[in-house]
Amino acid sequence: MRRTPAVLSALALLAGLTALAAPAPPVQAQPAGHREPVRFATFNASLNRNAEGDLVRDLSTRDNQQARNVAETIQRVDPDVVLVNEFDYAPAAVDLFRDNYLEVSQNGARPVEYPYAFIAPSNTGIASGFDLNNNGQVGGGDDAFGFGLFPGQYGLVVYSKYPIDTAAVRTFQTFLWRDMPGALLPDDPATPEPADWYSPEELAVLRLSSKSHWDVPIEVGGRTVHFLVSHPTPPTFDGPEDRNGTRNHDEIRFWADYVAGPARSRYLYDDAGRRGGLRPGSSFVIAGDMNADPQDGDSVDGAVLQLLDHPQVDSRFVPTSAGAPEAALLQGGANATHTGDPSYDTADFADGAPGNLRVDYVLPSRRLKVLGGGVFWPATTDPLYRLTGAFPFPTSDHRMVWLDVR
Repeated sequence: MRRTPAVLSALALLAGLTALAAPAPPVQAQPAGHREPVRFATFNASLNRNAEGDLVRDLSTRDNQQARNVAETIQRVDPDVVLVNEFDYAPAAVDLFRDNYLEVSQNGARPVEYPYAFIAPSNTGIASGFDLNNNGQVGGGDDAFGFGLFPGQYGLVVYSKYPIDTAAVRTFQTFLWRDMPGALLPDDPATPEPADWYSPEELAVLRLSSKSHWDVPIEVGGRTVHFLVSHPTPPTFDGPEDRNGTRNHDEIRFWADYVAGPARSRYLYDDAGRRGGLRPGSSFVIAGDMNADPQDGDSVDGAVLQLLDHPQVDSRFVPTSAGAPEAALLQGGANATHTGDPSYDTADFADGAPGNLRVDYVLPSRRLKVLGGGVFWPATTDPLYRLTGAFPFPTSDHRMVWLDVR
């Protein structure tokens, strides 16, 4: 399929963005008041690699089995707009994945074409220059702005069948954590001072987002739906200071404030210096691997409830699958102690701890009507179970989540 690069606006250039797009296809006339259904999805596809350039290498051919599995999963669900988490930042990889995998039938599945895509840098692997984990040494993944072994590891990309308003995209990669009012800055338990895990010098550069937060406007049949995407840090891999747990909470809070109106969002600023959040009355879909379950796991209490209980968010429909409750029963361990409904789970984590959790979300604004949705987690008797499987997973430890809205 032929695609042409989008011409970047000055705003996009200032933000350091890369966007790939094509001319919009003709819009077919619809009855007055008609709104076509749109399928939004999120998928932590584990397309991260151990070294910079490895993802481009793997996607340069058509025989990488994991990439084939990811592509087939996307083809089976066939979302109109999809966020792919854990896709190393490499603009060349965006087209390679489209050309060599998504647009090629995988095991008889229908190829899928995404004329539009958006990718931008991630904080992962970018050296902070400080000892952020307080181990006495500067350097390594824990001392980067977001954990990563090289810049852009564990990044993200958006693919869309609908045009992306590239000039209106907002990214918040460099927003400082300390600039969030009432931020849950971690406390060093070895000192009497509060919220002092990070020094003032560190807080002067430490970014809130472990990857980035993006507002990607999607043009759907004459209206705009803001695709609000991110991938907050896991609330683990730290100590009693809970620096990752508190950061996860505030990364989630970012979207809660962004869609709440000017009173709560006026403090926000994007990478181009524009202040404020989403304009009241705008349609949006929040999506991503939030690394937080509403009832189980290690996240700060109430972290994801900031979105699920938000007055502007419609979280009443919860996507489910046949495979998740079966997996919880078969695997046991921590799953047997969970209080949440296992049919809501979206990630197959270690049986001992934390067990399987609901961490991946597609959450629409109340202005959108939810028509249905699901989680791609087939039961063991389903022929497509080969795409999810058991550890070591053939594709990812996360499952694709989708929602149909109008």
